[in-house]
Amino acid sequence: MRILIADDHELLRDALGAFMQSEDGIELHTAADFDEACILLKGEWTYDLVLLDYNMPGMNGLNGIKEANEISGVHRVALMSGEANREIAEQALEMGAIGFIPKTLPAKSLVNAIKFMAMGEKYAPLDFMTAEADEVSHPILDKLTNRERQVLQGLSEGKSNKEIARDLELSEPTIKLHVKTLYRKLDVSNRTQAALVARDAGLF
Repeated sequence: MRILIADDHELLRDALGAFMQSEDGIELHTAADFDEACILLKGEWTYDLVLLDYNMPGMNGLNGIKEANEISGVHRVALMSGEANREIAEQALEMGAIGFIPKTLPAKSLVNAIKFMAMGEKYAPLDFMTAEADEVSHPILDKLTNRERQVLQGLSEGKSNKEIARDLELSEPTIKLHVKTLYRKLDVSNRTQAALVARDAGLF
């Protein structure tokens, strides 16, 4: 059983490595970012499971799942995150991920989940997937649709319209329309001002 874990936190890679390598029959490879993971995926090995961190460099949100799934020979890709919410986990599964692992899982449960997925089974912790989403209430957010909130988050992260469109799987003209509406609702005239409003309000 060969597993690739890609995460930009060295401590987590080492900890997971120690847990996984104590298990019989597991060959573990690691990568520090998405680009390094892709190099390994395109190399000489075939992996039973590829576990990608949601926030590591190069992932571009959930786009990394799509890219990894398109690499020849890769059939099982899963998402791991310490911050992602249920909505992101559901989107990852819809995009073809075989599972989702919160980093808050106890070590033993995490190892078992990884082994479970490497054997071809789907996995997502029931308590996480059925938990009520925390409602974030703020006067600014109350004025925006869910999609506008996502676009505003992209702006606050310094992303271009093209990058936001790719993350949300929408067309660039659609994003431009959302951005224009955001300017009007936030009473600003450019993306920098919109991002500053979001950051000053502590929205993201």
